[in-house]
Amino acid sequence: MSTAHGPTFRELAEQALSSTMRGYDLLAPKFDRSPYRTPDRVLEAVGRAVRPLGPFDRGLDVCCGTGAGVGVLRGLCRERVTGVDFSAGMLAVARSAHTPAAGGPAVDWVRADARALPFAPVFDLALSFGAFGHFLPAERPDLFAQVRAALRPGGRFAFPVGAPPAVGSLAYWSLFGFDAAMRVRNALWRPRFIMYYRTFPLAGVTDDLERTGFAVRLLPLEELGRRPDGSPRARLVVATRQ
Repeated sequence: MSTAHGPTFRELAEQALSSTMRGYDLLAPKFDRSPYRTPDRVLEAVGRAVRPLGPFDRGLDVCCGTGAGVGVLRGLCRERVTGVDFSAGMLAVARSAHTPAAGGPAVDWVRADARALPFAPVFDLALSFGAFGHFLPAERPDLFAQVRAALRPGGRFAFPVGAPPAVGSLAYWSLFGFDAAMRVRNALWRPRFIMYYRTFPLAGVTDDLERTGFAVRLLPLEELGRRPDGSPRARLVVATRQ
């Protein structure tokens, strides 16, 4: 899966046989031309849904990659925006792609693992896009606790979650097959590359957030449409630090 100017099959295979960090260092120069970048329509829908929850002074993009979420935060925050990621390659692309605008918030880039964030509780808003498949279910509580510790009391942690595909559909079997292949790969090959699509169920995620000390509500992202049964195709999880 790639675009005409995105990573080649050989490059994707090299990434898949690397560690998670090394894989993203390799993919970074072409990441924004790959299907793995969060689509603009999702970024824009999240930005519009989050705006009424503000105002916000300081924002954090958790697992920022090449900085798509930082772009959203720059339109929401008044003082400072920080992108954090463990891949030096992704951060290098982000720095070159997101030059602070005159009169806009300052932008910082920090290399760190999201499971050990080096921040005091100074942020009003944390966003994250497309990164949670890189964390095993057992790691979620610690990950959420790290984000909570970086937020001021009353700060928000928001991220979109898509509705699962219908059982038996082509999308369902595609994701099932991908996850199964990754489990086999990680059982037989080292270093591991952690990426799964079916390990972030909404019910389990909200339970983990609440146990971590967040109050959680779900907002339908109406701009992304509804399924035939009337349910939203995507929801925005808004977790507030209590």
